[in-house]
Amino acid sequence: RMSISEAYDWFFSLHKKLNSTHNQIAERVLKEICKRLGFLKNVGLEYLTINREAGTLSGGEAQRIRLASQIGSGLSGVIYVLDEPSIGLHQSDNQKLIATLKELRDIGNSVLVVEHDEEMMREADYLIDIGPGAGIHGGAVLAQGTPAEVIKNPKSITGQYLSGKKSIPMPKTRRTIDPKRVIKLKNATTNNLKNVDLTVPLNILCGICGISGGGKSSLIIHTLYKALNRIINKSKDIPGPHDGIEGAHQIDKLIDIDQSPIGRTPRSNPCTYT
Repeated sequence: RMSISEAYDWFFSLHKKLNSTHNQIAERVLKEICKRLGFLKNVGLEYLTINREAGTLSGGEAQRIRLASQIGSGLSGVIYVLDEPSIGLHQSDNQKLIATLKELRDIGNSVLVVEHDEEMMREADYLIDIGPGAGIHGGAVLAQGTPAEVIKNPKSITGQYLSGKKSIPMPKTRRTIDPKRVIKLKNATTNNLKNVDLTVPLNILCGICGISGGGKSSLIIHTLYKALNRIINKSKDIPGPHDGIEGAHQIDKLIDIDQSPIGRTPRSNPCTYT
C-alpha cells in the first residue's frame, strides 16, 4: 500500500537493518527493486501506490509505466515510435517525460515522436513538419531540420507558431456564472480524492485541470458522471464513494464523449469523425 516514493526510501535504507549475511543474500534483489522504483520516480509516478490496479490508471500514467519498463530493460539499437506521449500529461511533468526519452536515446536507441507539444518540439534533435492541412490537404513534408532551422523556414506552419509570428488569441470575454445554476457533489473520496466538495456551474464551458494523477478522472468520470448517470439515465453504474449530489434536476440529458470508436473502425471516434 506504500507509494512508489515511500517504497523506494524503505528499500533503499533496508540494508542498514539487515546483518551482513542477509545483506549478501538480498544485495542483487534490492539493487534491482530500487532501480525499477527509481525509473518510476523519474517519469513522475512517485505518488502511485504499488497495489493500485492497472485499470484505474490514466492513459498518461500507463504510457509512462511502459516507458519506465523500457528504460529498465536496457535495450539498445531499438526504434521507439510514440504517438503523442504528452497526452494526459500536465506541463509540469513534461520535462520528466522528455528526460526519459533522451535517456532511451542516450543508451543507443532511436526515438520517433508524433507530437504537437511545443516543449517536446523545441527539445527534439531533428524536426519534420508535415502538412500543410488535414486529410486531402496534407501529405507533404513542409520543413525538416533542427528546431531552429524549421522556425526559420517560411513554409513551415509549425515554425511560424514556434517563432511567435502566428498565435491563438485569448478570448476577450467570458460567460458569466449564475450561482443558482450549479451541480454540487459532496465529499468524494474515490482513489486519491480527499473528501472533495465540488461545485460545477451550468451553461458554460468548464475545464477541469491539474497535474497528471491529481484526481481529475476520479472526480469527474468515476464519481460525478456515474452519479449523474444513475439519476438521469437510470444506469447501473456504481459511482466512486461520495455523500450526495445536488442540482441534478436542472439537466435532462447526459452524454459521455470519450475516445471509443463510434463507427466500424477504431479510428472513427467523435474527434476524427467531426
